[in-house]
Amino acid sequence: MKNKKNNRKIRDRDPQKAREIAQYENPIPSRELILEVMTEIGVPIKKNDLVSALDIQEEELIFFEKRIRAMSREGQILINRKDVLCIATKLSLIAGKIQGHPDGFGFLLPDNKEDKDVFLSPREMSKVFNNDRVMIQVTGEDRKGRLEGTIIEVLERANNIIVGRVVQGNGVTIVAAEDKRINQDILIPYNLDLNAEEGQVVEVEITTQPSIREKPMGKIIKILGSYADSGIEIEIALRKHHLPYEFSKEAMNQANQYGSEIDPNEITGRIDLRQLSLITIDGETARDFDDAVYAEPSKDGWRLIVAIADVSAYVNKGSNLDEEALERGNSVYFPRRVIPMLPESLSNGLCSLNPNVDRLCMVCDMNISELGKVTSYTFYPSVMQSKARLTYTIADEILNKQNEELKKEYQHIYENLENLHRIFKLLFNQRKKRGALEFDSTETSIIFDANGKIDHIKPIYRNEAHRIIEECMLAANVCSAEFLQEKEVDALFRNHETPSEEKLETLRGFLIEFGLFLDGGNSPTVKHYGQLINQISSRADAHLLQTVVLRSMQQAVYSNQNKGHFGLAYESYTHFTSPIRRYPDLIVHRAIKAKIQKKKLKIKDIERLGEHCSGTERRADDATRDVESWLKCYFMQDKIGEIYEGTISGVTGFGLFVELDGIFIEGLLHVTELGNDYFTFEKSKHAMVGERTHLSYRLGDRLKVKVVRVDMETSKIDLALMNVNNGKSKKIKSRKDTNHFSKNKRVRKRK
Repeated sequence: MKNKKNNRKIRDRDPQKAREIAQYENPIPSRELILEVMTEIGVPIKKNDLVSALDIQEEELIFFEKRIRAMSREGQILINRKDVLCIATKLSLIAGKIQGHPDGFGFLLPDNKEDKDVFLSPREMSKVFNNDRVMIQVTGEDRKGRLEGTIIEVLERANNIIVGRVVQGNGVTIVAAEDKRINQDILIPYNLDLNAEEGQVVEVEITTQPSIREKPMGKIIKILGSYADSGIEIEIALRKHHLPYEFSKEAMNQANQYGSEIDPNEITGRIDLRQLSLITIDGETARDFDDAVYAEPSKDGWRLIVAIADVSAYVNKGSNLDEEALERGNSVYFPRRVIPMLPESLSNGLCSLNPNVDRLCMVCDMNISELGKVTSYTFYPSVMQSKARLTYTIADEILNKQNEELKKEYQHIYENLENLHRIFKLLFNQRKKRGALEFDSTETSIIFDANGKIDHIKPIYRNEAHRIIEECMLAANVCSAEFLQEKEVDALFRNHETPSEEKLETLRGFLIEFGLFLDGGNSPTVKHYGQLINQISSRADAHLLQTVVLRSMQQAVYSNQNKGHFGLAYESYTHFTSPIRRYPDLIVHRAIKAKIQKKKLKIKDIERLGEHCSGTERRADDATRDVESWLKCYFMQDKIGEIYEGTISGVTGFGLFVELDGIFIEGLLHVTELGNDYFTFEKSKHAMVGERTHLSYRLGDRLKVKVVRVDMETSKIDLALMNVNNGKSKKIKSRKDTNHFSKNKRVRKRK
């Protein structure tokens, strides 16, 4: 009896007792307490003994076992072959995710971000696939000084379905994965190959996962087609990047039950804005309209209304719709196809702010001074009716080209459009005063032919209509972040942290050779960066320098901790304006709505939620990049032998990436094509330099190249350098050519 009492006391001192009670009807010992007790015991312990030590009751046992399995999956504990529980850190084990490399080796990316990545040899990688979660033990360092490890246990398999290309050989069907980070071929028994033919792209269900003793095996469950089929590139990307692309029946039924028109009862308690001339301005191909805008003069300046689709009115927390939206994290926009975060009946229908129909929305209603500063704001649920669906092109034609025909057609919203234009100028002036960074970059649009293949690629130029919407959205997002902070509401911020010390050092080392310097020491502000960009904006090599400056920046991420937005020069920033296509925006809407309605909103694992949404964003970027690369390769297949001029857009240890003029496509100029010399990659200078000739190829240099090979399997375009003669290659004169090294004595010798 005494022992039982002591055990109950152990549970009473659980450091996370309050959290467990709040989250679960039947609270059990927290992970923290389990690890604490195991540490106190000091030796590996059998599960039954741990059950006794923590006074786990019979009705709690199933929940306790689930927690133990979850802790094992996440690498907090190890269950050895004798079914004994061990604390992973006591065994010097590190849990994390596998990152494969096409050359066969790989790395462990530890769960604990403070731990270093660990190198895994090809032998170790033969046990796993890319993205598997494992427990490893560090065994030492390799000859490059990297930590090296061995896989102790596979915690979680990430690849049950793999997309790949069929390779026939010696009576055995083999599938090579499209994801080149998976370099083990998958064996398919003859009776499980669906009679797939060599070269076809297929979906494979893995029946035997790789191990030290066994090769991976599987069965073909679907033949997707061949490389020549229209849309095959998207089918590959969806499966390669594990993008959810089909909604469950439950989610579809839930979305369809709302119909196509809002319920009149839903208007109750909302502020009616249907009389205002709210308009949407989007791209020509857009079908999901998140935002509408309206502006009018006020006593002290201007009133700006940003109305955003009230997705939270239809997607309830914890519903099937919500779970699937969370899994996606965001919509994915491929050329010619969108994988929406929400079913189309909502994303393009009931939630979309289509013209001339009533729609529910959340409003950020702002007062803006004549100086362009937001002096006050309020949030409220509303009902609205968009009075026009404008494209960026049409809006710009009306405002700047004074197209009389269009002005007449859109006379009913012309005053609002002009007001928005005036507000934009005020807000943009404030942006410049803050020192927010502006980079000149060329976006492109892929134009397709009737067969679904690339006809040509054209640049997209941002006009003032783009900027009007951009400034309005920025203002609403900032107000949202300030509201969340002021009210101390749990939600996700959009953070863009200052550049790391390592990147700053690299950037400054590069700039000094151009006679430039970035002020601010180890903590430069956005204004210091702004001063630098102003210095280089009028230079002939501005594009090169801006590219290097941009690459010194951190990646923006979602987090429950506000760390500000460096690039935009905001102390706090979040995403509020696109809940149809971004899950973090939906979270922000719920948080704001709960606060103004004086309701409590509990968000579980908000930190992990931020990491998840950041991850889905990167996943979408990777997938769209893959599709575009594939399409560009297909476009270049009949261009072999053609000669182009281009600009070095990237420098690596294995060669140069060159963007070809006029077609906006990159190809690889391998280091072996640079001439008869040994070339060294100088990372800090973004250059390849010849050991003997001192010939330098640098980011931004102009070259003449020939297309020599297009590989559809790897989505690579290989180039050869023209005018190579005895190890010396001739660089072509740029339209704005600059000798980056003219003041460098060491480089003068190279000429």
